[in-house]
Amino acid sequence: MGFQVSVQPSQHGFQAQPEETILDAALRQGLCLPYGCRDGVCGSCRGKVLSGQVTHGKAGLDVLSEADRDAGYALFCCAMARSDLDIESREVRSLEDIPIRTLPARVHSLTRAAPDVMIIKLKLPASDRLQFLAGQYVDILLREGKRRAFSIANAPHEDAFLELHVRHMPGGQFTGQVFSTMKERDLLRLRGPQGSFFLRSDSPKPMLLVAGGTGFAPIKAIVHQAIAEGDERPMAVYWGGRQLADLYLLELAQQWPAQHPNLRFVPVLSDAPADEHWNGRHGLVHQAAMADHPDLSGYQAYVCGSPAMVAAAREDFLTRCHLPAEEFFADSFDFASDTLAAIDTLHPSDRKVDPYEIPPQNLSLLRE
Repeated sequence: MGFQVSVQPSQHGFQAQPEETILDAALRQGLCLPYGCRDGVCGSCRGKVLSGQVTHGKAGLDVLSEADRDAGYALFCCAMARSDLDIESREVRSLEDIPIRTLPARVHSLTRAAPDVMIIKLKLPASDRLQFLAGQYVDILLREGKRRAFSIANAPHEDAFLELHVRHMPGGQFTGQVFSTMKERDLLRLRGPQGSFFLRSDSPKPMLLVAGGTGFAPIKAIVHQAIAEGDERPMAVYWGGRQLADLYLLELAQQWPAQHPNLRFVPVLSDAPADEHWNGRHGLVHQAAMADHPDLSGYQAYVCGSPAMVAAAREDFLTRCHLPAEEFFADSFDFASDTLAAIDTLHPSDRKVDPYEIPPQNLSLLRE
């Protein structure tokens, strides 16, 4: 039997089980309270218990003074409910709420999801967690001041590891390392969270989410966050690749409609070979989304992939489908500018005969 927790001033609520912390319960249900270490040390999760009873055990006693405890303050990363609660805490729902930090991370696992896609899971120090919004990215810090940015593929409440999807770029400094010499327990440094591409949870509008290749990573995070929040808005998710191997987590995405009553998932291939016997949609992924949604005037659109794909989607969604410009959110996987020392990308974009990869001045050809 859980306890009901009400958060002020937002008036959001969630259920907390007796043996889980208030922070863990909130994150599990998609509500982002502030935190840092999750170990009762940094004090970032400090908030006030307005009514009800909590217990800290021994954790956090050095951070909270006796006067703090007498005034009702608690560390929500340690405190556990012992009754229904009314608490006072700010919520992390915008970029201004989250500090950008530099942290070490250890490679926990490397999974070859496709011949040219590696899923890396990074473990942060036990005393640290990276707070972020679903859809943001981190910079991997390399030598000589270089950096490579990769979208975080897990939702904020799934923060035991940071999941990155890395596509191999021939000649790339970092991606070459990932696919050749990187091994479990290697140490990396990262800085984040970064980026303004994130789920706008306060909007009531239905969502159109379009991913190309490894642009699936932040879309995955956004979908998982929406499911965790119990967001009931309609979501139409389109994932495009050249051939079936490019949809490297297809089975996972196909499970989403069973987890969300108003979610539709549509995979799209632009160059499926005959021997794959593909019976799904063909063509450019953003055009498949347009065919199903000719009027986007009441929607939000989240688009992630190569620069050409993002540019084509923006132009077509706004001019042909009447999407309001302020409701178009995108993450374009551009190239890093390392004085041409390497051809890694800022995000792991697809560069093998991408059907979108034509000169920008010829984008109109995509519609003919």
